[in-house]
Amino acid sequence: MWQRRAFLKSAGAGFLASLAPRQLLALETNELVFASSIQTSAGKYGAVLMGERGDVISMIDLPDRGHDITISREAGRGVVFARQPGTFALVFDPFGNEAPQTLTSIEGRHFFGHGVFSPDGRLLYATESDFEAAQGVIGIYDATGSYRRIGELPTYGTGPHEMLLMPDGVTFVVANGGIETHPDYGRAELNIDTMDPSVVFIDRRDGKLVGQLRLETGLHQLSIRHMAVDSKYRVWFGCQYKGAPSDSPQLIGYATMDGEIRLIELPPDTLRDLRNYVGSVAASTDGNTIAVSSPEGDLLIAIDAEQKRPVLVETLRNGCGLAADQSGFVATSGRGEMIGLAGATRPQQQFEFLFDNHMLRLG
Repeated sequence: MWQRRAFLKSAGAGFLASLAPRQLLALETNELVFASSIQTSAGKYGAVLMGERGDVISMIDLPDRGHDITISREAGRGVVFARQPGTFALVFDPFGNEAPQTLTSIEGRHFFGHGVFSPDGRLLYATESDFEAAQGVIGIYDATGSYRRIGELPTYGTGPHEMLLMPDGVTFVVANGGIETHPDYGRAELNIDTMDPSVVFIDRRDGKLVGQLRLETGLHQLSIRHMAVDSKYRVWFGCQYKGAPSDSPQLIGYATMDGEIRLIELPPDTLRDLRNYVGSVAASTDGNTIAVSSPEGDLLIAIDAEQKRPVLVETLRNGCGLAADQSGFVATSGRGEMIGLAGATRPQQQFEFLFDNHMLRLG
């Protein structure tokens, strides 16, 4: 994506001229740029671009709570997706040269908080729900102009959450959480007894199913939500358990395109402290370390992807957002804090706004 120099070059003189001195200094003194949805001290919602040191570069308003963000250098645009089951996505110019554009989900669909651009930036894809049929779809939008919805692909399951584009540029991986929702019932989960989570690989060119992987039958209430790809193209995923609170299933695993899916074994104390909930998953820059967070358990874990075991456990109250930096990870919290993890050296910082669940590294 963008490192600072490429970001400045793409922004152009107009963007730089519009910045206040403090914002300009932030760009000049930070090598990396991150994006996150936030809640302001006044209780309003927005999204922020900030430097690795925590300096705010720019901020936009959102009509309601945002979730994840995707940005395409090729398209020159970013998109903030509403928290599921939301009905809006906000397309924005990272350089502030054009006003944001609000997309509204079509009748019979709602957004699930995540999406990606095609490699050439011409198409935007979003996880959505056909909520009357209780089936997941990938909405397809024309990113070359008006972001008109031009079609959809099936996700071969219910409740799709995060989707990623694999390094081959043609295969989507989608986490079907297996949970049915409906806008008439807010965030109520309507099929806990019959959940059917899965990891699916889909050819983005024609929507054909490349592969679908499920955990063993007894784990059907283990909702697969968030993912990251390691250096060997294994898809690491984090789960949220919807069964009895007294149960304590493993929550972190990986899947491969050649058909392997498994959960790794976490130490009992670490597993207990996750409180049956993983909120975000991220891969390090070299893809050799996977970080996961639990805002329910106030826990951050760094995992050696080759050894498949934790190498660091850290606490951060209501910590959820994760993104790689040059030496480790940035972690953010719903209490407005940002810290370094797994080799990242940075002081703990406190902000006037509260971070939402995810952090995106632009460069």
